[in-house]
Amino acid sequence: MARYTGPVCKLCRRERTKLFLKGTRCESQKCPIEKGRPPPGEHGRGRVRESEYLLQLREKQKAKRFYGVLEKQFRRYYAEAATSKGVTGEELMRICESRLDNVVYRAGFAMNRPMARQLVNHGHFEVNGRKVNIPSYRVKSGDTVTVKARSKSLGRIVENTSYAGGREIPEWLSSNFKDMQVEVRSLPDRNQIDAPVQEQLIVEYYSK
Repeated sequence: MARYTGPVCKLCRRERTKLFLKGTRCESQKCPIEKGRPPPGEHGRGRVRESEYLLQLREKQKAKRFYGVLEKQFRRYYAEAATSKGVTGEELMRICESRLDNVVYRAGFAMNRPMARQLVNHGHFEVNGRKVNIPSYRVKSGDTVTVKARSKSLGRIVENTSYAGGREIPEWLSSNFKDMQVEVRSLPDRNQIDAPVQEQLIVEYYSK
């Protein structure tokens, strides 16, 4: 399974915004964005001419890194969104939000998406009573995602659910921390997705 293995704080610095890839560190003063650190590279401190193409590229990169998706898969998501009946940008965001690793994170069973991806990959979750260990698996409206019975006492999951008590769960999900399960009420509308992304710029990038 291809994935990014480099320093994640570097990605936040590159996009100049918090991508919430390190859990509690992202909410502390240790976050490089909080410290005002410049983008990585020898030209990070210099002024960059922000052309239209650069803005579109950066928005696409930001969305990929926010959801932990690589280029080939993200392009497939865009192709699917472009052939759907809805608005392309909104459909693209809905596809990304419906990934199982994102649902596990949004529901409060992981502190960040990389951790959610690892927990799913290690087989700790079931969808509608069936084991699923594919992070990119897409949930549907009415699906129920449950922590496997033997994984409910796993220290990391118990700790995450305790930490998630203060996190706002999106209204398109219904989390039950007692039974360690989440129900997908419906797939989200764009106004229910808090991703810091301007999806129209991504559509313009791929439309060229």
